[in-house]
Amino acid sequence: MKRRVLLLSTVHPATDPRILYKIAPSLAKEYQVFCALPNAKPDTADGTFTVISLPDFQSLFLRLLFSHIVVLYKCLRIRPDLVHIFVPELIPIAFVFKLLGGKVIYEVQENLFKKFSIKTHNNAWLYRRLFRFFDHCARKHFALIFTEDAYVREYDKLAHPAAIVRNYALPSFIDTYLANGPSTSVNPEIIYMGVISLERSFDTIVVALATLKKRYPDFKMHLFGSLRIAQHEIEKLPGYDEIAENLTFYGYTDQKKIFEYARNAVAGIALLKPVADYPESYTTKLFEYMSLQVPVITSDFPLYRNVVEQSGCGFCISPYRADLLSEKLQWLIENPEERIRMGRNGRNSVEKMYNWTSEEDTLLSFYRALLRN
Repeated sequence: MKRRVLLLSTVHPATDPRILYKIAPSLAKEYQVFCALPNAKPDTADGTFTVISLPDFQSLFLRLLFSHIVVLYKCLRIRPDLVHIFVPELIPIAFVFKLLGGKVIYEVQENLFKKFSIKTHNNAWLYRRLFRFFDHCARKHFALIFTEDAYVREYDKLAHPAAIVRNYALPSFIDTYLANGPSTSVNPEIIYMGVISLERSFDTIVVALATLKKRYPDFKMHLFGSLRIAQHEIEKLPGYDEIAENLTFYGYTDQKKIFEYARNAVAGIALLKPVADYPESYTTKLFEYMSLQVPVITSDFPLYRNVVEQSGCGFCISPYRADLLSEKLQWLIENPEERIRMGRNGRNSVEKMYNWTSEEDTLLSFYRALLRN
């Protein structure tokens, strides 16, 4: 009988790409997998693992009050051999599973010690103190997975094994939902995937697009991601009124639905400012654009330059330079052959170096070692 594994988050969306489309199917090759996520629906799974729906609350207080009770009610009966948690608020619950004989993996997906400085919610003094306390407990009692090499420097004193499992792209998954054929758009189209915020240069993007509109008045920009700026603040941004009709905000969207827009895109933007842990951690959108064969315009962090410039798949610019962003977008629009070449270069690099296959091997080896001991 296969060992039972529980993947657990009270924060991630029901169609989180890393958990639902990478980790769960990979583990299902060797284990009986249960995936518990907020608002999860059975039809989101591929039939190889079981999905469990949890309540969905943005407020940490409400999650602690309601969601965690539901987690215990729905998941304790599974009696998993291993529980893999993806958010620090679940560390206390993970101890319950550990007391019942289960192994625990705590996955660190961001450096919250640096990220608290830019968080706009769930950032109270008490929450920060509790995080530090429980994070310290996790280091002493759980195995850890890091999504970035840089996080190992923050977590240098561990009592249990750890592994780095990067969030690289999964080309086979992307190709399943990628629209085939040449571009069907008459006007330039640009895509943006990820959280929309000032820390991710939305103000710079708006100014750049206002300049671009003077030459290409009918361009379109598709924005897929949660909005972390109030509408009244967006409307105050210089240039926004000029381009508002050119922008389409879709909110958080399942990746399966996003990929069809890649065929018409002249560029994918992932422009992060040098705040919190951004300069030392990859934006996963970088590898997704590359896998989609869409040229990338991203920040000029050394970490990003090592990927983009060596691959020849786009441009690294200052996240404060709207003029450079507009210039690069115009160049990509007006040089279709070079644009296609950059897209192919990005895809080739993903297939050779930045793909999920190698990370899956690390993940499975780590699980085997933990469950063997």
